[in-house]
Amino acid sequence: MHDIVNALLLRDDAVLLARRSPHRKAHPGLWSFPGGHVQVGETLEQALIREIHEEMSIAILACDALGRIAGPHTSAEPVAFHIYAVRKWQGEPRIMDDEHTELGWFRLEEALALPDLALEEYRPLLESLRSADA
Repeated sequence: MHDIVNALLLRDDAVLLARRSPHRKAHPGLWSFPGGHVQVGETLEQALIREIHEEMSIAILACDALGRIAGPHTSAEPVAFHIYAVRKWQGEPRIMDDEHTELGWFRLEEALALPDLALEEYRPLLESLRSADA
């Protein structure tokens, strides 16, 4: 099993999404949650903190596990996406590498309505957050 961690950065009633670069092997040009691969010897939380710092130059101060998605990936190996809600961080998210071309804050309703989410499985997660905030 190949593990990937993703962060749902939440601010007020909005979530941060990142548009994947067109050269990416998996889900090019689609909106996704920032994150990446868990390295050997890392816990899921350590990987999340490292990946988000590398990609967006912010420091996660607190996170909560939201769930796991068994998902499609470009490799033959099964993949598990471990999704975390992040409500506290230090710094302002910005693109630090070539993995993404754009960052955007979307109200939960707007994110749910996007036709180009990387995984359809994101929709139930966003819906559960919207229901929890109601």
